[in-house]
Amino acid sequence: MTTSLSNKAVLTCHPETPSRAVQEIEVCAGWTQDHTLIFTYALKADLTHLRIPPPRPPRKADRLWQHTCFEAFVSVKDKTEYYEFNFAPSGEWAAYSFQGYRDGCPFEGDRLAPVMSVSNTADRFDLHAIVRLDHLPTIASHACLLFALSAVIEDQSGELSYWALRHPPGRPDFHHPDSLVLKLDSLIQQTPNKPAMEKR
Repeated sequence: MTTSLSNKAVLTCHPETPSRAVQEIEVCAGWTQDHTLIFTYALKADLTHLRIPPPRPPRKADRLWQHTCFEAFVSVKDKTEYYEFNFAPSGEWAAYSFQGYRDGCPFEGDRLAPVMSVSNTADRFDLHAIVRLDHLPTIASHACLLFALSAVIEDQSGELSYWALRHPPGRPDFHHPDSLVLKLDSLIQQTPNKPAMEKR
């Protein structure tokens, strides 16, 4: 599988939810050659101090953010509609469609089921998820996309830490419009000398 050029970014922990076990969470989003999106998350931590959901048969599930979970919010530039994707280390997933800020519901059916893979060592956990955009009615193939990439990490005591590219003031809120800080041009718009993804 080949992806177009994309830039990596690092998530920051919300100041009210510190984690001693996590060293860094690196994220990336990019296009594959068949116009699908690929998200990668690299969690660098002492995994013995974290709760990582064990593998399960892939299926759609709700409330995955109550435990360790990686998330992606996708919007078209200058539009209020957006989508939320949850990728659990277990292989479970969820997709939601929103008309505006927190005004939405779960995406019906399994048309957005991602192709996911995970790997880990003693101090690193990697998750890759591929999502097909041709099942999203509001995203055209030429659209410029904005992303908010985030993660919820659960430690062995059950405490949650919240990680994002940018945190708005107040409590953790991955839905906030100010969290959409990464821009990814469509494959049609990209040129050899232009980065696929850049920070706003």
